[in-house]
Amino acid sequence: MAYTDASLDALRPAGDELADATVAELFARGEVGKFNTLMRYVSTAGAPLPDGLPDVAREYLEVTRTPPSWVDWAQMEKARLFFIDNNVHISTALSFAAMPACYLVPHVAKLLSASHGLKYPSKRMAETGQFTVHLMQPDAFEAGSRFIPAAQKVRLLHAAIRHHLTRENHWDSAAHGTPICQEDMIGGQMFFSLLVLDSLHRLGIHMSTEGAEAYYYAWRVVGAMLGVDQEAVPRTLEDARRFLDLYMVRHMGPSEEGAQLTRQLIDLYEEVVPGTFFDPIVSALIRHLIGDTCADWLHVPHTSWDTAVKAVPHLLGVLETIEDRSPLGAWALDRLGHLTTVFELSSLTRGRVMHYAIPETLKKDYGITGTVPRTRRWAPPTSTV
Repeated sequence: MAYTDASLDALRPAGDELADATVAELFARGEVGKFNTLMRYVSTAGAPLPDGLPDVAREYLEVTRTPPSWVDWAQMEKARLFFIDNNVHISTALSFAAMPACYLVPHVAKLLSASHGLKYPSKRMAETGQFTVHLMQPDAFEAGSRFIPAAQKVRLLHAAIRHHLTRENHWDSAAHGTPICQEDMIGGQMFFSLLVLDSLHRLGIHMSTEGAEAYYYAWRVVGAMLGVDQEAVPRTLEDARRFLDLYMVRHMGPSEEGAQLTRQLIDLYEEVVPGTFFDPIVSALIRHLIGDTCADWLHVPHTSWDTAVKAVPHLLGVLETIEDRSPLGAWALDRLGHLTTVFELSSLTRGRVMHYAIPETLKKDYGITGTVPRTRRWAPPTSTV
């Protein structure tokens, strides 16, 4: 599939019609607070919806409670096994590559400053981590899982951010189109799928083509559940590469918000790392995975670990050899990956369950005071993500 500036420009005015209409109606009726209160008690798929839930919200939750009808469950099973085999590696790539990559798009970084919250940046980062962990569970799409309700709430969260930014004059629609538009949502889907696969390759992880394709397919399913128009989403890894390359050329560059969010991310993960001796490995991993040019744009500091971290692929290669040759070793490493992910999440959330609520205001709660500035196109550097 060919992607052009014109075809991506056509995606910029579009948001998420269903979620946007639901949120608009909740605000019009003054029922956002009521919705947030009642939905705190809905955290698992198949749980009965509480009495008193606004009708428009109930209708939305009924329509979005199941995965799309086109899902290939054999492919999803392959993705699940890929998750299990690469649990800790995927978590590493999401944390140290996919998240910083989002900050490389200036208008997205400004928008994420709104959704992360300037006062409580760790809250939104913890929510992102919890969402990903829910997705990686074996029963993610079954009754009793936490992923589907989380996806439904995140979709409404995105719609609420669109609602606030466009109605409170904090968004330059002429320059950037709709906040969290279809192009940016597809770009985010590429960050959390294709860019993660690229990062696994950079870490020296050996992947089968079948496994990589299944992982990418799983994120197509996730994207559909988050309101991303899958008719516009690349179907293959090759097409995904073309889309992501053009998207990054169109938008990536330095910004104050991107550097600020990156600093917050580094600080947050340095708190997760026990002690202080290994703190510099956080910056070193980000720099290794996204490249020096992008790391400089995000003000990622150089550290004494910059050279040492390049040995990570060799260490992981040794671990993979153990895994391939020993069933017990494979079980132990898979278990270690699971425990590492759980520890990381518990550290981010401070042991709390994160709730995905619709923000009732951005100006008061998140400190957004100005419009998103217009950004200039850039020439591709010699070293990019």
